[in-house]
Amino acid sequence: MKTTAIHADHWIDTTKSLAQTFQKGSQENDEKGQFVFENYELLKTSEYFSLLVPQELGGAGLSFSEVCNIIRIIGNGCGSTALAFSMHQHLVAATVWKYKHKGQGAPLLTNVADNQLVLVSTGARDWLGSNGVMTKTEGGYIVNAKKAFASQSANGNILVTSAPYQNEKKEWKVLHFAVPFSSEGVSLLDDWKVMGMRATGSQTVVLENVFVPDSAIALERPQDEFHPVWNVVITVAMPLIMSAYIGIAERAREIALKTAKAMKEQQSHTPFILGKLNNSWLSAKTQWQAMYERTNALEFSPSRTTTTEILGLKTNVSKACIDVVQYAIELVGGRSFYQKNELERLFRDVQASQFHPLPKWDQYAFSAETLLNDSKLDN
Repeated sequence: MKTTAIHADHWIDTTKSLAQTFQKGSQENDEKGQFVFENYELLKTSEYFSLLVPQELGGAGLSFSEVCNIIRIIGNGCGSTALAFSMHQHLVAATVWKYKHKGQGAPLLTNVADNQLVLVSTGARDWLGSNGVMTKTEGGYIVNAKKAFASQSANGNILVTSAPYQNEKKEWKVLHFAVPFSSEGVSLLDDWKVMGMRATGSQTVVLENVFVPDSAIALERPQDEFHPVWNVVITVAMPLIMSAYIGIAERAREIALKTAKAMKEQQSHTPFILGKLNNSWLSAKTQWQAMYERTNALEFSPSRTTTTEILGLKTNVSKACIDVVQYAIELVGGRSFYQKNELERLFRDVQASQFHPLPKWDQYAFSAETLLNDSKLDN
């Protein structure tokens, strides 16, 4: 236990130092809308992309909760770096779960550890239906598709994605597969012109007549239907992704508190704003902790019930994080309206939290469907 604690402390201390470095360039990267290449090089040099990979496969073997907190700390310095990094980590986390429970995925995890590969997901936009066209050919498939919101695509090594396919029985399926970014026919659009999270490098990935061998197909599922695979993916992805926004909210709280303490004469409403801000922060933090606790250090048993809880908590954490930054802006006042003020960027970045799966109205419907079809409630 002592060795593990020291091991984790090393990573936490290193992350705090890196976050300070990231913060120095965050304003410039945001203004230019350029990917955080230098930050990623530092993370690669320090072998951060294999934090979750078990030690026997060459990784750091950190726990799920420890990596969530590392992303939170990165978010204190640069929300874009934290969010992009979380997208890689959730793919690693899902593979670690498969390795632990099904004995699968060791070659990929070893490859990530040995080469600090960056894994890029398109699952959020694809969800149940996916998009694109797959055509059967000798030895595999030809894929044509455009995959938007592919965070870190500007610096990715392997694209983890899916596309619809109509089989010989005229049934529509969705096939999941991985494609190296170096493959012929894979390119990026220069279309990441957005309000916030401008430095995540989330350009649209274009697949034009890309060959995917039969051996690369990891999963086949019915199109437009919920599949049990999402009970793994959602459960591990959302706590990691929301860690970035917790980091943003925490930084906004820090700025607000520092401002309030420095005021020579506080306005009568300042204490009330600060109190409401702190309540929202407690709500965000405790519900985020509840999210990663449900993964049980990647020893959880996937279920629709857990998935529903994770999605509901995600909606609540998003709202609370947005509230924290909003209250911080109200406390600081008109100064926060200037682009040179860090809160202005934090406000824009935190808005993205609401668009991760599932957006609140879709989440409400999903949760209601789960509740209405849960036979355990029929007492």
